[in-house]
Amino acid sequence: MKAVLLTAGEGTRMRPLTITRPKTMLKVGGKPILQYNVEALVDAGVDEVTMVVGYHEEVIKSHFGDGSKLGIKINYITQEERLGTGHAIGQASKSFEEEFLVLNGDILVEPQLLRDLVERYNQGDADSILALTEVDDPSSFGVVELDGDLIVRIVEKPLPGEAPSNLINAGIYLFSQDIFQAIEKTGKSKRGEYEITDSLEIQMSQKKRVVGLKSDYKWVDVGRPWELLDANEYFLKDLETHIEGEVEEGATLHGPVFLGKGSIIRSGSYIMGPVYIGENCDIGPNNYLRKHTCICNDVSVGNAVEIKNSIIMDGTNVNHLSYVGDSIIGANCNVAAGTNIANLRFDDGHVKVMVKGAKIDSGRRKFGVVFGDGVKTGINSSFNPGVKVGVNSRIGSGAIIYSDVGSNKIVLPRQDHDVLEYKG
Repeated sequence: MKAVLLTAGEGTRMRPLTITRPKTMLKVGGKPILQYNVEALVDAGVDEVTMVVGYHEEVIKSHFGDGSKLGIKINYITQEERLGTGHAIGQASKSFEEEFLVLNGDILVEPQLLRDLVERYNQGDADSILALTEVDDPSSFGVVELDGDLIVRIVEKPLPGEAPSNLINAGIYLFSQDIFQAIEKTGKSKRGEYEITDSLEIQMSQKKRVVGLKSDYKWVDVGRPWELLDANEYFLKDLETHIEGEVEEGATLHGPVFLGKGSIIRSGSYIMGPVYIGENCDIGPNNYLRKHTCICNDVSVGNAVEIKNSIIMDGTNVNHLSYVGDSIIGANCNVAAGTNIANLRFDDGHVKVMVKGAKIDSGRRKFGVVFGDGVKTGINSSFNPGVKVGVNSRIGSGAIIYSDVGSNKIVLPRQDHDVLEYKG
């Protein structure tokens, strides 16, 4: 079995994290999202995958190479223009002579679901198969209507109350060669893209058998910044203790902790797992790392720092006496001493975040900040819940940040001082 991984897009809803990398290369649980999908394909028996790349493709190619380190052959096709999922899959038409799997690179899937797709296809009565999952609110997805296990209609992002079911297209497919003929006949959608769901509608109109496979296996869609924390928690829940680095006497580890080679946890640190710490990290002394924290590679966490349920990306420093809660901190940042990141509103309501110009309810009672790569904070700076700071921006000492800061900005607080004579 061969497969296609769709990973050409940017992921604009993830900005500023995706200014410097594709969304699929954001790390959760210590690995890029895309790597989990490659490993799931290997586990399901796939021996060759074609990645459809585009935006910052060099980041993907540098990390995966030819795939030999992961036990799979990886080919690359560049989608020069991002013209939709149908167009992306069509790019791979010369790569396959038989049936093949297709996955969106920004979802996370159990290997058994892929095996189930192959098993269902091998029954011999389906031209295309879609994995389906049930959600409470289908209004943001492609929703299917079934007749038995046959899909008879797909409704994209229906208005509340107008969805034909709560079963959504999970972005995981198994196609025969016939899909390429349908793609050739597919026109542009209202969004100006060639949608694979329109190609499936063409197949249905031609009386092809488009089958829906309902699955209860865990399916995680990572589309907005706070969903990285959900995915990170999902992968860390099964973490097992594995210590390759050094744990000094006087450090306390409770629960599962992964410590990569070349890393050190210094005396007085208290770690409540599951916590992932990558390679060449310096942790402590006297830290408090709380559950579901992911520290990537080459990270320094200074004295008396508390980090809770956060992702700290490669090469970042979190300096002494700082607090980071429920946050995503990009690569090569410097969080100065005494930086405080708030993760809870005064009114205890859900934290709202600006996404593509609109303020979105994250659904989370606790959510801190999103820093792009290269952000530097000044000492004793503070950040309100839900704030985003763009790449390479600088936040001055003592500043209190209430709203988003763009990339390549400097924020300096204004202060007035009265200097009086002291007559002691």
